[in-house]
Amino acid sequence: MKRLQKTYTLTDAIKKAEYYCAYQERCHQDVIRKLKDMSMIPEAIDHIMAHLIQKDYLNEERFAKSFARGKFNIKNWGRIRITNELKLRKISAYSIKSALKEIDDSVYHSKLEALAKKKVDQLQGQKKNQKKRKLADYLLYRGWESHLVYELVSTLIK
Repeated sequence: MKRLQKTYTLTDAIKKAEYYCAYQERCHQDVIRKLKDMSMIPEAIDHIMAHLIQKDYLNEERFAKSFARGKFNIKNWGRIRITNELKLRKISAYSIKSALKEIDDSVYHSKLEALAKKKVDQLQGQKKNQKKRKLADYLLYRGWESHLVYELVSTLIK
């Protein structure tokens, strides 16, 4: 048995999209996906997107800055991972560059060091080479630059 999907008028869809964007910063791709899930036709999607951008519910640069700050501060991601995730969301190079400026260099390096030290403490009882490899893999997966990672690994594990 097929479930009937709710249909939305243009006004209802605009209100729902406004609420969706006001609740949390969204990228264009997320909003388009949401509108497609609501079974909106392409012309209506274009109209709603234009409305959201014009009324400043949707702002790519603001989203990128918020995303970068959040992922850096909460998830401890490095610049590479943040950049890749923003590219995945089809964010422009200008917005990505602007978002990465939100991360202060001194805070960036101190967070990397703190994260590495915490991980080294968890790796007690393992061989030196295995510790180095696991620490490097962990930091590289989180998107920290390889030259910073290898430099830090060699100073922390001797």
